Amino acid sequence: SGVRVLELAKEMAKKGASEINLADTVGYANPKQVKSLFGKLKDQIGNTPMAAHFHDTRGMGLANVVAALQKGVRRFDATMAGLGGCPFAPGASGNIATEDCAYLLESLGFDTSVDFDKLLELRSYLSDLLPNEKLEGRLGVAGTAINFKNKFL
Repeated sequence: SGVRVLELAKEMAKKGASEINLADTVGYANPKQVKSLFGKLKDQIGNTPMAAHFHDTRGMGLANVVAALQKGVRRFDATMAGLGGCPFAPGASGNIATEDCAYLLESLGFDTSVDFDKLLELRSYLSDLLPNEKLEGRLGVAGTAINFKNKFL
């Protein structure tokens, strides 16, 4: 339960944890829940940095990133093309896509130091390397805003 998660997080922070990372491994959380839990977490752990791990099963992954940002989270787990998943949750999607998350963060004014051209090259390489794997994420299809303008305007 959320209460138990907060109790454990408080205990870990007291013991000197360098970070508290909460995960929505099956991708069922929504932004309202994320804001509530991370708001309560911040009250419990003080200055211990917070991190988040979201999946995009219900299409809420990036919305949850924004909600967590609003509560002070500054580190997010993500994987290229959203690869991954949860073996205990059949039907759950993979992680949020690194390329989408980084692009979101940059668009909100956070410096990620990501070279998006190289990131999209890596995604293309993954597509060739894993032809039978479904790649998630929008940036790999749409490209960056600059690429979009060059192609369509």
